[in-house]
Amino acid sequence: MSSPARTTQPGPGADPAEWEQTGVRLEVADAVATVTLCRPERRNAQSPALWRALAAIGRALPGSVRLVVLRAEGISFSAGLDRAMFTPEGIPGESSLLDLATGDGDAAIAGFQQAFTWWRRPDIVSVAAVQGHAVGAGFQLALACDLRVVADDVQFAMRETVLGLVPDLAGTKPLVDLVGPARALEICGTGRWVQAEEAVRIGLANVAVPAAELDAAVADLSAALLAAPRDALVETKALLQGAGGRSHEEQQAAERAAQVRRLRDLAGVGE
Repeated sequence: MSSPARTTQPGPGADPAEWEQTGVRLEVADAVATVTLCRPERRNAQSPALWRALAAIGRALPGSVRLVVLRAEGISFSAGLDRAMFTPEGIPGESSLLDLATGDGDAAIAGFQQAFTWWRRPDIVSVAAVQGHAVGAGFQLALACDLRVVADDVQFAMRETVLGLVPDLAGTKPLVDLVGPARALEICGTGRWVQAEEAVRIGLANVAVPAAELDAAVADLSAALLAAPRDALVETKALLQGAGGRSHEEQQAAERAAQVRRLRDLAGVGE
């Protein structure tokens, strides 16, 4: 996908130059924001600094943004955690895994999860363009988005369990929602690779395309989503997100309430 025409003006406390140093870049063109993992020489390995930048990007998005595209430079979407986090020394200036075990790990992990939760906000639709390896934290970042378009070389894997850990970056619920608890357990428990054809078949991905066509496929999907009126798409997304927690009768009531709001809006009738 070509670079957007202009770069966003940062919100309060935002520092795009600092974000890029951690390995992520934000660009905004009209209603579309593009978040790019931009450390291809490290296969876009993730760190707490990157997660803080991603959380800040979520807070800094202009209100005009309707759609967020998450993409990555290089041959891999993200190879997961920076391996330095698994060493006794860790990453300079950051908490190590040992620190999380002996300190307030709950609070620290809650902070990390903020990078993975804003993508499903009701006022935006997020699309992940995924190529190559999406491992562990990389898999969970792809799962954070509403939709996933994958290249035919994609390889998903959730390695945490086989390393003696658990997936803790907000990825377990979307994984179960997409593929069901039994398949999710099998994927996480074995740490095996899930490739493009299977990802589409079991619902992890919306579509798989040749790697050379990934950007074009995401652009086509983005254009189709933006063609719908914003308020209608927001209401529809909220209905679908809440459906799993409602009974049939509750969902029908939610549909009626949403439709009445849309009809009133279209008719110019106040509440």
